[in-house]
Amino acid sequence: MVYSIVAIKNRHARTRVFRNRVGLHTNDFFPTTRLAIVQLLLNQEQNVMSKFLLLCFVFFLASSHLLLSSSFSNSTKLCPHGQALALLQIKNSFSLIYSYNVAVCESLGGITSYPKTQYRKEGSDCCSWDGVTCDLVTGHVIELDLSCSWLFSTIHPNFTLFLFPHLQRLNLAFNDFNWSSVSVGFDLSQCGLHGIFPDHHDIHLPKLEHLYLRWNHDLSGTFPRFNENNSLMKLDLQSTNFNGELPASIDNLKSLQTLSLSDCQFLGSIPASLENLTQITFLSLIDNHFSGKIPNVFHNLRNLILLYLSHNNFSGQIPPSIGNITNLYGLGLSNNQLEGAIPSPENENGFSSLSYVGLGYNLFNGTIPSWLYTLPSLVSLDLHHNKFIGCIGEFKSNFLEEIDLSMNESHGSIPSSIFESVNLSFLNLSANNLSGILETSKFEKLRYLTTLALSNNMLSLTMSNNSNSMLPNIELLDLSNNNISGLWTWNVGKYTLRFLILSYNSISGFHMFPWKNVGILYLRSNLLQGPLPTPPNSTFFFSISHNKLSGEISPLICKVSSMAVLDLSYNNLSGMLPHCLGNFSKDLYVLNLRRNQIHGTIPQTFFKGNSIRTLNFNSNQLEGLVPRSLIICRELEVLDLGNNKINDTFPHWLGALPKLQVLVLCSNRFHGHIGFSKIKSPFMSLRIIDLAHNYFESDLPEMYLRSLKATMNIDEGKVKRKYMGIENYYQDSMTVTTKGLEIEFVKILNTFTTIDLSRNKFQGEIPKCIGNLNSLRGFNLSHNYLTGHIPLSFINLKMLESLDLSSNKLSGRIPQELISLTFLKVLNLSQNHFTGLIPQGTQFETFGNDSYYGNPELCGFPLSKKCTTDEVLEPPQEIEVEFESGFDWKIALMGYGCGLILGLSLGSLIFSIGKPKWFVRIIDQNIHKKIIKYKRSTRGRGARRS
Repeated sequence: MVYSIVAIKNRHARTRVFRNRVGLHTNDFFPTTRLAIVQLLLNQEQNVMSKFLLLCFVFFLASSHLLLSSSFSNSTKLCPHGQALALLQIKNSFSLIYSYNVAVCESLGGITSYPKTQYRKEGSDCCSWDGVTCDLVTGHVIELDLSCSWLFSTIHPNFTLFLFPHLQRLNLAFNDFNWSSVSVGFDLSQCGLHGIFPDHHDIHLPKLEHLYLRWNHDLSGTFPRFNENNSLMKLDLQSTNFNGELPASIDNLKSLQTLSLSDCQFLGSIPASLENLTQITFLSLIDNHFSGKIPNVFHNLRNLILLYLSHNNFSGQIPPSIGNITNLYGLGLSNNQLEGAIPSPENENGFSSLSYVGLGYNLFNGTIPSWLYTLPSLVSLDLHHNKFIGCIGEFKSNFLEEIDLSMNESHGSIPSSIFESVNLSFLNLSANNLSGILETSKFEKLRYLTTLALSNNMLSLTMSNNSNSMLPNIELLDLSNNNISGLWTWNVGKYTLRFLILSYNSISGFHMFPWKNVGILYLRSNLLQGPLPTPPNSTFFFSISHNKLSGEISPLICKVSSMAVLDLSYNNLSGMLPHCLGNFSKDLYVLNLRRNQIHGTIPQTFFKGNSIRTLNFNSNQLEGLVPRSLIICRELEVLDLGNNKINDTFPHWLGALPKLQVLVLCSNRFHGHIGFSKIKSPFMSLRIIDLAHNYFESDLPEMYLRSLKATMNIDEGKVKRKYMGIENYYQDSMTVTTKGLEIEFVKILNTFTTIDLSRNKFQGEIPKCIGNLNSLRGFNLSHNYLTGHIPLSFINLKMLESLDLSSNKLSGRIPQELISLTFLKVLNLSQNHFTGLIPQGTQFETFGNDSYYGNPELCGFPLSKKCTTDEVLEPPQEIEVEFESGFDWKIALMGYGCGLILGLSLGSLIFSIGKPKWFVRIIDQNIHKKIIKYKRSTRGRGARRS
């Protein structure tokens, strides 16, 4: 929760303006970082329309013979007549419709779109037409800008755009070409294209300088091939589906300055021939599937300004030649598997322009290099989630805006230079070993700070009386998991604070909640006492669990109508629940009142169409009936009413809830037969059931057990494992009883399944259909009145980890086949009437005497009682297979057939060689033993019947 809130806030901030404009990955740099990088690129992009809109460009890719077949006069400065006619034909080829793409153009660029082709007239100089640029000497059309022009049509391969042999730049962005497919001869950008980019021959356009294909998400193909005779300077395939490896022939692009391949599907290693792109200034391979080591190819790339290789699978060390890139402005290598030390610049003045360093989420170790602290132009430093140790040094840069050193192993105090960084807006030092006393007065100069995250350290806090006016722009304050104690009085950010996270400290109270716009108040696990404080109306997440609050829940809490998560669990709250608590917020996802002293009844009214997914009232003193109005909670996944005084029959109507996964009714006063359901397939999603410690009676509910599809055939290889709850905000928890011990699961994995029907009055035999629940992890039927044998179908429970059948009246042998349950860790068969040999092998070698206590007829390891020969033998009548008539004819006939064949074979042998005395002696002895054993067992059964 602590890390995820910071990550969410940070991620949202980073996507405000700049995500797709320059090929930067969302998480690669902080907001102001990207702003500066965008500005740098804007200074280079002299031909871009505006500061806020980097339009993508589409270029003519016709084969060379098409280009050579067109000829026009070079002797006039006016637009050649043929090209004017071609432009008029373009006008007539399109309808003019204000489409979605045009609206996107206006919203992104803040410009007013209009149909540029509408007023073109024959006979006028086409060089004066809107969107047309001609060569000043020859008059040939060299640029055509029809972006945001309301054009709507399907483009065909014979489109007249391909009659401009001198065309250098073509911009058709933000129109609607009706899902035209790319074919040989042209490509489009940001126009909803799909299909495969042609790759069967080299692109032969010697005058082509810019090629932008970005933002066509359904456009695929391999890296475009260019021959050596090209002038390409900018190639942008960002956010397409291009794939495959980068070819070694990439060094044909000798003039290339910008290469953006971010958010594609490229893989493999970076070719060594990249070192021949000596003119390149911007290289982005973000968010692909590149792997292997980063090649040591940067000796010759001294013009490189921006280098981004983040979000790939690169491993090994950073190549030392990166230290030669003296003009480097931005370096992004985050989210890889890089390790070792970070290389130093080649000389003391190297990296003098380096302002943005993103090396987070790797495996770097050692101390943070000293040269990083001395960078004179450093604006942003991200080293989070590595293995750096040692103290954090003092920074020399006066331009610092963002620092993220979280999730390392740094120790010591926070360096004083951080509190002098007047431009600082983002500071995250969470999850280190920092210590010392932090005085709130130190933050006086940080007036631009919006995020302060210092969680999971060993910091104390001294709050001064005049510090509430500090941090006037603070939005997120996370000081959780520290050594903060006493009364909280640091009420900064009265109107700006959105996230306040102070959990896992020793805070004793608040004077008030002064924050007018706070959304998240996370105050779990402190020493808060007194009545429950009412959160501000803006709050949507309020967790104040694991404190010492007392008194009643005020109805005023129902005024917080935007509440999504309300967690008041593990306090001493008492009284009755406000009637409004079930329907005060349509957005309510979680209501957790677990382990308080609340009495009365469960709220009876819920919003129709509500969003509730978790209701947890466990361990209170609630009574009455389960409210029928729960049937309208169609999103409900977790219902925990355990450990109360509810007096009701089984709420079979809950079986109609399509998403219910967890049902806990244990330790109440439920009674009667569970019976049958009128619903065809009840509880289809249910996978955790706890009905223990009640007064249910009669047979086990076989109908319900047969319908638990969520406990059958779970392929964990295909299921994305996650914890139940609201991702990044709240995780469900529950208590499971094993061998009489209550174990609290603070998280519930979405593949966990268990059934607990213990301590009731169930009787009869265990249904064989239990074997269908082959994804079951835990099964507890203890302390009932069950009879009969352990069904052989239990061998299908291959995922079973805990089995408790203790304190029943079960009899017969423990099936030897249960040794195939190799995941079984807990077994309790005590206090029954089991007989014979305990299964030997695999997991059964790990169980002690207490697993079998109270079964005097059992023998074998681990018990001291040894087995006789009769006890070792397995009687044939104990084989059980589920069959409607109770008897499986296939098995019987197989046995009969095998016996018949063996008998015929032996009979033939006897007749051929005579009557062997040894054979007759063995047969006579075995027959005699079986007759004696049969008489004993018959006498025993008769005695039990009487």
